[in-house]
Amino acid sequence: MAKKINKGVNIVVLDGFTLNPGDLSWEPLAALGELKVYDRTPYEKVPDRARNAQLVITNKALLTGNIIESLPELTYIGVTATGCNVVNIEAARRRSITVTNVPEYGTTSVAQMVFAHILNLCLHVGEHSQSVSHGAWAKSPDFCYWDFPLIELAGLTLGIIGYGRIGRAVAQLGSAFGMHVLVNDITTPSDLNGDVKAVDLNTLFRQSDVISLHCPLTPQTENLVSRQRLKLMKPTAFFINTSRGPLVEEQALAEVLDGGLIAGAGLDVLEQEPPADNNPLFAARNCYITPHIAWATASARERLMLIAVENVKAFLSGSPQNVVS
Repeated sequence: MAKKINKGVNIVVLDGFTLNPGDLSWEPLAALGELKVYDRTPYEKVPDRARNAQLVITNKALLTGNIIESLPELTYIGVTATGCNVVNIEAARRRSITVTNVPEYGTTSVAQMVFAHILNLCLHVGEHSQSVSHGAWAKSPDFCYWDFPLIELAGLTLGIIGYGRIGRAVAQLGSAFGMHVLVNDITTPSDLNGDVKAVDLNTLFRQSDVISLHCPLTPQTENLVSRQRLKLMKPTAFFINTSRGPLVEEQALAEVLDGGLIAGAGLDVLEQEPPADNNPLFAARNCYITPHIAWATASARERLMLIAVENVKAFLSGSPQNVVS
């Protein structure tokens, strides 16, 4: 083990399993203090497990205002994600507790998942492969067959809501596929090229053949994708969400899918995670859901671990980086 530079510092990781199910090393973090890693921490056990920690690392374990106030030793909260909605930022600020995040680790991986969902909706590779395995091709009177319409992306319009790092990466991939790109952001981007056009939100919903969400969850963006906006979409359009589940009215999305008002959806996030087993989107027409894995490629998790450790090092050295509060 490397020499500890802050031997007396207690570091607690509340929910380390999703970041590191065993294929990464905690050694670089352990070198910075006395480290305790929990795979998962239920809400009611957070105060006890974090009680003597000066530094707490969390991904989805909640640090509410009451919990923060109950932790007298706490000076630092490191969120191993981009979004920090699991932390009561105002409570941390009142206590002068530094909160950091990891803003740029999964851009490429998330953009890749966006197009995994788009291409699945356009070509249904898995279902066609399954039908072959079940004997449909062997029994076909023709040399080929398809059970779904096959859609080419070139010439279609991709609408991107939120034009940050990931939104830009998705736009680049869309352009590479020959798509026209529309974007909407809280501020009008100043660096648009000729292939990308900024439009208002309603125009984006009306004109896009594929809509992809890439904005943070805030009080202003919660339920941004409402029933009214979904009804603006083309009946041939697809909806993609790899951002945050509460950005979307889930019941409304299920209803427009079942009613044929839009053609399909690819979702990597839901409002509640893990979801209730009666979520209406599970049975919705042409709706494909993955279990919040867009961020979780090995490469992205390695970057996330590296930056999370560097955040702690920077804080301990007196020059914190990636500070949210």
